[in-house]
Amino acid sequence: MFDFFKQNVEDQKGDVKIVRHQLLQFIKEQLQRWEGGEGRNIKGMQLFLNPIEEEKNFYESIVSYDEKDTFKQEIQRIADDYSIDLPQSWNFEILFVEELPKEATKAANLQAALHVSTRKQPNLTKATTAYVKILNGEAEEPVYTISASSGKICIGREKRVQTEDGFMRENTIAFPGDRHESNKYISRQHAHIEWDKEEGDFFLYADEGGVPPRNKVKVQPAAGGLIKLQTTEIGHRLEEGDQILLGESALLQFSYLEQ
Repeated sequence: MFDFFKQNVEDQKGDVKIVRHQLLQFIKEQLQRWEGGEGRNIKGMQLFLNPIEEEKNFYESIVSYDEKDTFKQEIQRIADDYSIDLPQSWNFEILFVEELPKEATKAANLQAALHVSTRKQPNLTKATTAYVKILNGEAEEPVYTISASSGKICIGREKRVQTEDGFMRENTIAFPGDRHESNKYISRQHAHIEWDKEEGDFFLYADEGGVPPRNKVKVQPAAGGLIKLQTTEIGHRLEEGDQILLGESALLQFSYLEQ
Protein backbone atom coordinates (compact mmCIF):
# COMPACT_ATOMS: atom_id res chain seq x y z
CA MET A 1 0.00 0.00 0.00
CA PHE A 2 1.32 3.41 -0.94
CA ASP A 3 2.12 5.91 1.81
CA PHE A 4 1.24 9.12 -0.02
CA PHE A 5 1.67 11.51 2.90
CA LYS A 6 5.41 10.83 2.96
CA GLN A 7 5.86 11.61 -0.71
CA ASN A 8 6.42 15.02 -2.27
CA VAL A 9 4.04 16.42 -4.86
CA GLU A 10 6.07 15.32 -7.88
CA ASP A 11 6.27 11.75 -6.58
CA GLN A 12 2.51 11.67 -6.08
CA LYS A 13 1.94 12.93 -9.62
CA GLY A 14 4.14 10.12 -10.88
CA ASP A 15 2.20 7.55 -8.88
CA VAL A 16 -1.10 8.88 -10.26
CA LYS A 17 0.16 8.18 -13.80
CA ILE A 18 1.37 4.70 -12.87
CA VAL A 19 -1.83 3.63 -11.12
CA ARG A 20 -3.99 5.24 -13.81
CA HIS A 21 -2.13 3.15 -16.40
CA GLN A 22 -2.68 0.00 -14.30
CA LEU A 23 -6.39 0.78 -13.96
CA LEU A 24 -6.84 1.43 -17.67
CA GLN A 25 -4.91 -1.76 -18.46
CA PHE A 26 -7.33 -3.68 -16.23
CA ILE A 27 -10.33 -2.10 -17.97
CA LYS A 28 -8.80 -2.87 -21.38
CA GLU A 29 -8.46 -6.55 -20.44
CA GLN A 30 -12.14 -6.64 -19.49
CA LEU A 31 -13.26 -4.89 -22.68
CA GLN A 32 -11.29 -7.25 -24.94
CA ARG A 33 -14.00 -9.84 -24.27
CA TRP A 34 -16.26 -7.76 -26.54
CA GLU A 35 -13.97 -7.48 -29.54
CA GLY A 36 -15.38 -8.19 -32.97
CA GLY A 37 -18.60 -6.20 -32.75
CA GLU A 38 -19.85 -7.59 -29.43
CA GLY A 39 -19.30 -4.19 -27.83
CA ARG A 40 -22.64 -3.02 -29.18
CA ASN A 41 -24.26 -5.18 -26.47
CA ILE A 42 -22.69 -3.10 -23.69
CA LYS A 43 -25.19 -0.77 -22.02
CA GLY A 44 -22.80 0.77 -19.53
CA MET A 45 -20.02 0.35 -17.00
CA GLN A 46 -19.70 1.03 -13.29
CA LEU A 47 -16.22 1.46 -11.86
CA PHE A 48 -16.18 0.77 -8.11
CA LEU A 49 -13.36 2.09 -5.94
CA ASN A 50 -12.67 1.08 -2.35
CA PRO A 51 -9.50 2.83 -1.12
CA ILE A 52 -8.77 3.52 2.53
CA GLU A 53 -9.92 6.99 3.60
CA GLU A 54 -6.39 8.46 3.47
CA GLU A 55 -6.06 7.46 -0.19
CA LYS A 56 -9.46 8.55 -1.46
CA ASN A 57 -8.14 11.86 -2.83
CA PHE A 58 -5.40 9.97 -4.64
CA TYR A 59 -7.93 7.68 -6.33
CA GLU A 60 -10.06 10.69 -7.21
CA SER A 61 -7.01 12.09 -9.04
CA ILE A 62 -6.48 8.80 -10.84
CA VAL A 63 -9.96 8.81 -12.37
CA SER A 64 -10.27 12.60 -12.75
CA TYR A 65 -13.31 12.36 -10.47
CA ASP A 66 -14.26 16.02 -10.81
CA GLU A 67 -14.13 15.70 -14.59
CA LYS A 68 -15.94 12.38 -15.09
CA ASP A 69 -16.07 12.57 -18.89
CA THR A 70 -12.25 12.67 -19.02
CA PHE A 71 -11.84 9.09 -17.80
CA LYS A 72 -14.79 7.91 -19.90
CA GLN A 73 -13.09 9.36 -22.99
CA GLU A 74 -9.94 7.37 -22.20
CA ILE A 75 -12.02 4.20 -22.04
CA GLN A 76 -13.66 5.13 -25.34
CA ARG A 77 -10.21 5.47 -26.94
CA ILE A 78 -9.29 1.99 -25.71
CA ALA A 79 -12.52 0.64 -27.19
CA ASP A 80 -11.81 2.37 -30.52
CA ASP A 81 -8.24 0.99 -30.64
CA TYR A 82 -9.54 -2.56 -30.27
CA SER A 83 -12.58 -2.13 -32.54
CA ILE A 84 -14.95 -2.58 -29.62
CA ASP A 85 -18.07 -1.01 -31.04
CA LEU A 86 -19.58 0.68 -28.00
CA PRO A 87 -23.04 2.18 -28.62
CA GLN A 88 -23.20 5.98 -28.59
CA SER A 89 -25.49 5.94 -25.54
CA TRP A 90 -23.26 3.83 -23.25
CA ASN A 91 -23.15 5.05 -19.64
CA PHE A 92 -20.19 5.25 -17.28
CA GLU A 93 -20.21 5.76 -13.52
CA ILE A 94 -17.49 6.02 -10.88
CA LEU A 95 -18.63 4.94 -7.42
CA PHE A 96 -16.75 4.96 -4.12
CA VAL A 97 -18.08 2.12 -1.95
CA GLU A 98 -17.45 0.54 1.45
CA GLU A 99 -17.00 -2.89 -0.13
CA LEU A 100 -16.43 -3.98 -3.73
CA PRO A 101 -19.54 -5.77 -5.07
CA LYS A 102 -19.07 -9.47 -5.70
CA GLU A 103 -20.96 -9.10 -8.97
CA ALA A 104 -18.19 -6.87 -10.31
CA THR A 105 -14.77 -8.07 -11.57
CA LYS A 106 -12.02 -7.04 -9.16
CA ALA A 107 -8.64 -5.71 -10.29
CA ALA A 108 -5.73 -7.83 -9.12
CA ASN A 109 -3.60 -5.18 -7.39
CA LEU A 110 -5.96 -2.23 -6.97
CA GLN A 111 -8.91 -1.44 -4.75
CA ALA A 112 -11.12 -1.32 -7.81
CA ALA A 113 -13.70 -3.44 -9.61
CA LEU A 114 -15.58 -3.09 -12.90
CA HIS A 115 -19.11 -4.10 -13.73
CA VAL A 116 -20.18 -4.17 -17.38
CA SER A 117 -23.92 -4.09 -18.06
CA THR A 118 -24.84 -5.86 -21.30
CA ARG A 119 -27.80 -6.50 -23.52
CA LYS A 120 -28.43 -10.22 -23.79
CA GLN A 121 -31.22 -12.20 -25.30
CA PRO A 122 -33.53 -13.61 -22.64
CA ASN A 123 -33.40 -17.31 -21.85
CA LEU A 124 -36.90 -18.31 -22.90
CA THR A 125 -36.68 -21.68 -21.14
CA LYS A 126 -36.38 -19.96 -17.74
CA ALA A 127 -39.44 -19.87 -15.48
CA THR A 128 -41.08 -16.45 -15.45
CA THR A 129 -43.05 -16.96 -12.23
CA ALA A 130 -41.45 -17.12 -8.80
CA TYR A 131 -42.37 -16.97 -5.12
CA VAL A 132 -41.12 -14.87 -2.22
CA LYS A 133 -41.78 -16.43 1.20
CA ILE A 134 -41.49 -14.49 4.47
CA LEU A 135 -39.28 -16.47 6.88
CA ASN A 136 -38.90 -13.83 9.59
CA GLY A 137 -40.78 -10.61 10.21
CA GLU A 138 -44.45 -10.20 9.30
CA ALA A 139 -45.61 -8.93 5.93
CA GLU A 140 -49.19 -8.52 4.78
CA GLU A 141 -48.98 -11.94 3.10
CA PRO A 142 -46.90 -15.01 4.06
CA VAL A 143 -46.02 -15.75 0.41
CA TYR A 144 -45.99 -13.51 -2.66
CA THR A 145 -46.28 -14.72 -6.25
CA ILE A 146 -44.32 -12.61 -8.71
CA SER A 147 -44.04 -12.86 -12.48
CA ALA A 148 -42.25 -11.34 -15.46
CA SER A 149 -45.30 -9.13 -16.03
CA SER A 150 -45.43 -7.84 -12.45
CA GLY A 151 -43.25 -4.83 -13.18
CA LYS A 152 -41.28 -3.31 -10.30
CA ILE A 153 -42.04 -5.20 -7.09
CA CYS A 154 -41.26 -2.76 -4.27
CA ILE A 155 -40.35 -4.00 -0.79
CA GLY A 156 -40.52 -1.84 2.31
CA ARG A 157 -42.15 -0.86 5.59
CA GLU A 158 -45.84 0.03 5.23
CA LYS A 159 -47.99 -0.35 2.13
CA ARG A 160 -48.16 3.21 0.79
CA VAL A 161 -45.42 5.69 1.65
CA GLN A 162 -44.16 9.06 0.52
CA THR A 163 -40.64 9.22 -0.92
CA GLU A 164 -38.10 11.90 -0.08
CA ASP A 165 -38.84 13.69 -3.36
CA GLY A 166 -42.55 13.90 -2.51
CA PHE A 167 -43.93 11.10 -4.69
CA MET A 168 -46.01 8.18 -3.42
CA ARG A 169 -44.62 4.65 -3.47
CA GLU A 170 -46.65 1.45 -3.27
CA ASN A 171 -44.84 -1.46 -1.61
CA THR A 172 -46.03 -4.75 -3.09
CA ILE A 173 -44.29 -6.70 -0.33
CA ALA A 174 -45.22 -4.54 2.67
CA PHE A 175 -44.14 -4.97 6.29
CA PRO A 176 -46.47 -3.03 8.63
CA GLY A 177 -44.32 -1.31 11.26
CA ASP A 178 -46.56 -2.27 14.20
CA ARG A 179 -46.77 -6.01 13.59
CA HIS A 180 -43.31 -7.44 14.31
CA GLU A 181 -40.07 -6.28 15.92
CA SER A 182 -38.08 -7.04 12.75
CA ASN A 183 -40.36 -4.78 10.69
CA LYS A 184 -39.13 -1.67 12.51
CA TYR A 185 -35.68 -1.98 10.89
CA ILE A 186 -37.01 -2.10 7.34
CA SER A 187 -36.87 1.16 5.41
CA ARG A 188 -39.93 2.52 3.65
CA GLN A 189 -37.93 2.34 0.40
CA HIS A 190 -35.78 -0.69 1.10
CA ALA A 191 -35.48 -2.79 -2.06
CA HIS A 192 -37.26 -4.01 -5.15
CA ILE A 193 -37.36 -7.03 -7.45
CA GLU A 194 -37.90 -6.84 -11.18
CA TRP A 195 -37.72 -9.10 -14.20
CA ASP A 196 -34.93 -8.30 -16.65
CA LYS A 197 -36.22 -9.30 -20.07
CA GLU A 198 -32.77 -9.04 -21.62
CA GLU A 199 -31.16 -11.34 -19.04
CA GLY A 200 -34.21 -13.58 -18.60
CA ASP A 201 -34.03 -13.51 -14.78
CA PHE A 202 -35.38 -11.80 -11.68
CA PHE A 203 -33.01 -9.27 -10.10
CA LEU A 204 -32.99 -7.83 -6.59
CA TYR A 205 -31.99 -4.17 -6.21
CA ALA A 206 -31.37 -2.14 -3.08
CA ASP A 207 -33.25 1.17 -2.98
CA GLU A 208 -32.18 4.41 -1.28
CA GLY A 209 -33.15 3.16 2.17
CA GLY A 210 -31.37 -0.16 1.73
CA VAL A 211 -27.78 0.91 1.07
CA PRO A 212 -25.08 2.12 3.49
CA PRO A 213 -25.09 4.12 5.68
CA ARG A 214 -28.79 3.33 6.08
CA ASN A 215 -30.34 -0.11 6.51
CA LYS A 216 -28.79 -2.78 4.37
CA VAL A 217 -29.70 -5.59 1.99
CA LYS A 218 -27.83 -8.88 2.17
CA VAL A 219 -28.30 -12.10 0.22
CA GLN A 220 -27.24 -15.59 1.25
CA PRO A 221 -27.25 -17.93 -1.77
CA ALA A 222 -28.29 -21.55 -1.26
CA ALA A 223 -24.71 -22.55 -2.09
CA GLY A 224 -23.37 -20.44 0.78
CA GLY A 225 -21.52 -17.16 1.10
CA LEU A 226 -22.87 -13.67 1.71
CA ILE A 227 -23.54 -10.89 -0.79
CA LYS A 228 -24.01 -7.28 0.32
CA LEU A 229 -25.73 -4.88 -2.03
CA GLN A 230 -23.60 -1.73 -1.88
CA THR A 231 -25.31 0.39 -4.51
CA THR A 232 -28.70 0.95 -6.13
CA GLU A 233 -27.08 0.55 -9.55
CA ILE A 234 -26.18 -3.16 -9.58
CA GLY A 235 -28.81 -5.81 -9.06
CA HIS A 236 -28.29 -9.33 -7.73
CA ARG A 237 -29.49 -12.10 -10.02
CA LEU A 238 -31.87 -14.15 -7.87
CA GLU A 239 -31.33 -17.90 -7.84
CA GLU A 240 -33.33 -20.77 -6.38
CA GLY A 241 -33.25 -20.72 -2.56
CA ASP A 242 -31.64 -17.28 -2.14
CA GLN A 243 -32.39 -15.80 1.29
CA ILE A 244 -32.75 -12.02 1.48
CA LEU A 245 -32.04 -10.18 4.73
CA LEU A 246 -33.59 -6.74 5.17
CA GLY A 247 -32.41 -4.49 8.00
CA GLU A 248 -31.64 -6.34 11.22
CA SER A 249 -33.53 -9.63 10.91
CA ALA A 250 -36.45 -9.62 8.43
CA LEU A 251 -35.82 -12.61 6.17
CA LEU A 252 -37.31 -13.60 2.81
CA GLN A 253 -36.67 -16.59 0.56
CA PHE A 254 -36.82 -16.62 -3.23
CA SER A 255 -37.90 -19.75 -5.09
CA TYR A 256 -39.23 -20.88 -8.46
CA LEU A 257 -41.08 -23.71 -6.70
CA GLU A 258 -44.67 -23.04 -5.70
CA GLN A 259 -44.92 -22.52 -1.94
